Amino acid sequence: MQRFDVTEFADPAIAMAHKSAVRSIERVVHETAEPTPPEEALARVVEQLRNPKALVITGAGVSTASGIPDYRSKNGRLTKGRPMTFQEFAHSPNQVRRYWARAFVGIQFMRAAEPNRAHFALVELERAGLIRGIVTQNVDGLHTEAGAKNVIALHGDMEQVVCLDCGALHERSLIDAAFHHANPTFFGNVNKRGLTVNPDGDVELDDADVERFRMIGCPVCGSERLKPNVVYFGENVPKARRVLADGWLDESTSVIAVGTSLAVMSGYKFVLDARRQGKPIAVINGGPGRADAKVDTLWRADVGAALDDVLDGLGL
Repeated sequence: MQRFDVTEFADPAIAMAHKSAVRSIERVVHETAEPTPPEEALARVVEQLRNPKALVITGAGVSTASGIPDYRSKNGRLTKGRPMTFQEFAHSPNQVRRYWARAFVGIQFMRAAEPNRAHFALVELERAGLIRGIVTQNVDGLHTEAGAKNVIALHGDMEQVVCLDCGALHERSLIDAAFHHANPTFFGNVNKRGLTVNPDGDVELDDADVERFRMIGCPVCGSERLKPNVVYFGENVPKARRVLADGWLDESTSVIAVGTSLAVMSGYKFVLDARRQGKPIAVINGGPGRADAKVDTLWRADVGAALDDVLDGLGL
């Protein structure tokens, strides 16, 4: 998939930030540690949860069973393309239009996704008082939809759109309605056979479809520099959100990372901080991750099946 070339950024500082963001996106994770035997891993995770309250960190692997692919697994979406960077949203009008054409279609798939057994298992752990809360790197809102109460969406969610010029926040439904008014036949005329939503809410479209998509302007100032109000690569997690999540970690007795490679620092940092605090750390994931060699328990498993086993082990 073609993306904005770094050489097209006029400002060297912006070009460098974009290049750094792309490196983060394309980080490859390999097996670096021997997984814990499954029965032992289950016993350790159950023991962690019997000493409440654990902090749960989740990633895209929790939502794959809901039809939203991850990025870094063997067949993840990075094999077909990569997500936008913040610098592309801020400085490439062509890429902004490309994103919104794809997102206009993709949001229909995202909203059709429903929580799966992994989401519901975490709700059961929360209701039993065994976890401090869930810090999710996902932007799909499925933890809350499943009934979880204590959720920090570290990277935000897809239901608000921010204007990068005037800073106005808009409900996604308002922006979608404006796009529909500007492109009344677009969704119906796109070949949707085989389309799969990306974790950040867009889909792969033919260039011809992108070319006929009409952008809209911010309802307040008219700028077309519109971005979902989520944290993209090359952008920092808002300080207030990070401080709240750090506070939850301080209050927790351990950390359990579920369905995440922890490839980006915003998630990986929780493992580093928990290690400094001397807290037990477990990873439950179907593939390798950045923190695997730094955790006490490495459970290589389907996350839904593993969490079901955890519930059984706890008698829930």
